[in-house]
Amino acid sequence: MSARRSKAGLKRKEPYFEPGPGAPRIHGGGRRLDAVLDFVNFTIRSRPLTSFLDEAPRRIARIVGADVASLYLLEGEGDELVMRGNVGFPDRALGQVRLSVGEGITGAAIECMRPISVAVAQQHLGYRHFPELGEEEFPVFAAVPVLGRSGPLGVLTVQRRRSAPWNDRDIELLVALSASIAAAIRHAELLDSVRERNPRRTAAGTRKVTLPGRPVVKGRALGVLAALRRPPARSKGTAGTDEDRRLSGAFEIAERALRVFVARSSARGLGREGAFLNVYLQIIADARLRGRASELIAAGAGIAHALGQVAREATRVATRFSRDAFMQDRARDIEDLCDAVVMLASTDPAAKLPSKAVLMGDQLTVFDLLVSARAQPSALALTERAFGPRTHVLLQLLNVPALVDVGGLFRWATEGDIALLDADHGLLVINPSRAEISMVRREREPRDKRARGAEVDRAVD
Repeated sequence: MSARRSKAGLKRKEPYFEPGPGAPRIHGGGRRLDAVLDFVNFTIRSRPLTSFLDEAPRRIARIVGADVASLYLLEGEGDELVMRGNVGFPDRALGQVRLSVGEGITGAAIECMRPISVAVAQQHLGYRHFPELGEEEFPVFAAVPVLGRSGPLGVLTVQRRRSAPWNDRDIELLVALSASIAAAIRHAELLDSVRERNPRRTAAGTRKVTLPGRPVVKGRALGVLAALRRPPARSKGTAGTDEDRRLSGAFEIAERALRVFVARSSARGLGREGAFLNVYLQIIADARLRGRASELIAAGAGIAHALGQVAREATRVATRFSRDAFMQDRARDIEDLCDAVVMLASTDPAAKLPSKAVLMGDQLTVFDLLVSARAQPSALALTERAFGPRTHVLLQLLNVPALVDVGGLFRWATEGDIALLDADHGLLVINPSRAEISMVRREREPRDKRARGAEVDRAVD
């Protein structure tokens, strides 16, 4: 070959062989073989994990003629399977469909480390039904474990409508293809390092880690990581000359914001789930609470100390003079609201959250709804400590991509790190690659253009 011919200039062509009984046969032209070669070529190329999770099930389904293909990853302490990739089911299934090892046909496949197939999944004794998927339409089922160097990594499942059962050639092919899936998952460095008991960081902003979570609000977003904040410890600082004015302004901001979120809750049909916001609205509009805070400020207290005293008095009434659960809940709501007003009235730059950040925390309360919303966060990630119906309501009202149950969040994440929060698949990527950042930015460009176009249309009108 001439040195002047570059690799880019080479073209694939069929080699020539003399015809005859001993001539080699070049295999090509078959739909299945072409699809397999295409899949192998796909898996050996470096790409963002989320792209792989989207595309691999689609290609597998095409190879074996499946209506549904799902990729479950082994997470937690190696005892939970979570659907992270899928074609054929609703998008909401990603990150939500979870099975224990040994549970259902999928969990049994990884427990026994062998492929399992059934002609009618619903007739299998270990079948686990997820009614939200409508999977009864796809009873012909097969599950193949995805094996790594030091143990199982997950399970590949394929399903199709009523037809012939999966044959031995199908299962053998799926087992062979699962090796390419294992290599791609290992290349993405997903989850293995999270299981270390004593993880060691190299330096802030240098180590890429992918943490799994449970999606609440779908979408993808990029941003700098910042922790949710509470007001600093209250001191008996003296009141400044404009304390009462700043306090009044903070109360007004909080009340307007609450009215917006109450209206949004109603528009989203949250009903009883969002009814607690009306309680906060009643509290913030209570003239006695504002009057007591103003009285303390007039006596020389600072805003933080005055509102802290108001919250303590409410708690004292609830716990000392009444054992009523409603009163105790109301006292906690007053404390939460007072903390929010303190932050809204603060002039300390350190009390402000950075704009467009990916916020992370253990819990989300109305305090965070009022304080964090002003910073227009790009996304939220909460640890496994976040629980209860209020959390889900508040995340929906903030309406940015959100994950909960993110294990190891504060063990691996540091404020100032860049993060890609992917609530479509349920993954938080800390210090993502350039390819992953470019992928999200490309997705965001059409939305930005549409938003700019809408602004122009409004200006013309």
